Parts: sequence; C-alpha cells; structure tokens
Amino acid sequence: MTLPSSASHKAAAAQQGPVAVAIVTVSDSRTPETDENAAYLREQIEAAGQRVTDYRLIKDDTEQVSAVLDELVTGQAQIILFNGGTGISPRDRTFDALSRKLEKTLPGFGELFRMLSYEQVGSAAMLSRATAGVYRNRVIISTPGSPDAIRLAWEKLIAPELQHLAWEVIR
Repeated sequence: MTLPSSASHKAAAAQQGPVAVAIVTVSDSRTPETDENAAYLREQIEAAGQRVTDYRLIKDDTEQVSAVLDELVTGQAQIILFNGGTGISPRDRTFDALSRKLEKTLPGFGELFRMLSYEQVGSAAMLSRATAGVYRNRVIISTPGSPDAIRLAWEKLIAPELQHLAWEVIR
C-alpha cells in the first residue's frame, strides 16, 4: 500500500533527525526574563525532540529584523520562528522586513493562521500579517507576539509540520 504524498514526505522527514530552530522575539518592551513566548517555544521545541540553536530578542525595527534574518540563515537553524511585529500599527515592521526577503512564500500559513485565530478573537484576526516562506533554504515563520497567538501557531500549524517543512527545503 502506497502512502499519500504528504504522509510519505512526513515519514521521510522524520528520518532526518532533530530540526534546528532559531527563535526571534521582536518587541520594544520585552526582556529575556519577561519573554514568555521564547520560553514557551523553547520548551515545546525541546519536548518535541528538536533543538533550539539560537535565540534573539530585538527591537521592532526593519533594519534589525533584516539583519538578524541575514545572520541566522548563515547558521545552523533550518527553521527561524519570528514572533511579534505583525500588526498594522506604525511600529509593526516584522512583516515588512521579512516579506522583502522571502524567495518563496507560503500563503497558506497566514491564511490558516487567520482562520484559526478568527475562532479565538473574531474579526480582529484580519489585523494579523502572520506570514511564512523560504529564504536561503531556511523556513521563515512570523507570527503575532501575543502568547495566545504563539500557542495557536505552534500547536495547530508549526509543530505538526516542523520536520516536514525542514525536509522540503533541502530535498
């Protein structure tokens, strides 16, 4: 019996070993001690048998976001998770910086995130510019910075596909 394509891809991906993940929190107000998103993600990543290779806490600034992205894609991380700066206020710059660099976009990530978020926050979900894509053979995922958004994105979208995403960009 032949497995469906996505199931066979996930099975192959699972054979590749732990996925290397970098976490980037984009915030003008958090500190490493108050960054509950990074603490949650680190715990979940490690509990899933994957590994955190880098953590950064940067200001919501286009140049900083762009610079840390360019630095992290030269390291070990196969997946880079950005959280924060995806709204529409004048200070929200993460989407702007990342969208200029993505070589391939995964529009389904943002669409699914907003659909799932709608179930939690209603029509305010449309204000999110959550996005994902590929840059220099790394998967880049950007979510809002609220703890509820991080949990939603991790549990419903990222965790189930983490190994598959990392495998797809190198196969």
